[in-house]
Amino acid sequence: MLIRPARAEDVPAIVAMLADDPLGAAREQPGDPRYDEAYAEIAADPRQLLVVAEVDDEVVGTLQLTLTPGLSRLGATRATIEGVRVHSAHRGSGLGQALIEWAVREAGDRGAIMVQLTTDVSRKDAHRFYERLGFVASHIGMKLPL
Repeated sequence: MLIRPARAEDVPAIVAMLADDPLGAAREQPGDPRYDEAYAEIAADPRQLLVVAEVDDEVVGTLQLTLTPGLSRLGATRATIEGVRVHSAHRGSGLGQALIEWAVREAGDRGAIMVQLTTDVSRKDAHRFYERLGFVASHIGMKLPL
C-alpha cells in the first residue's frame, strides 16, 4: 500500500468512496464540477493534506488532514482528520488503520500537539475503530447548515 498526496485525477475515485455508504449516498453527487473546484482549493493550501491510499495502482482509501493554528493551549496547532474512507472491497484489511497512523505521524511531524477527528453520531463501527486506535470521545460537536 502507498499513501500519497491526492491528484486531480483521483477526485472521481475519492468522491465515489465518499458516496459509498448511506450517509454519503444522500449528500454526495459524483460528477459535480464543484468537487474539482474544492480539490483545487485544498491542493493550494499548505495546511490541507488530502491523501489517497493505493493498492495495485488503484485508489482504495482517502482522508483529509487539516492543520489549524490557534491561540488556545499556548498557541498550539491542532490537526483534524476528516473524510476518512476505505473502498468497500478493502475494509477490514488494516488499510484504515494505516491511514490514521500515517495522519497522526504527519500531524506530529508538522508540529501539531493533538489530533482530533469528526465522525457522524450514527457511525457506531467507526466510533469503535477510532477508540481502538486511542481516540477518546471528549467533546460534543454541533453544526449549523448554511
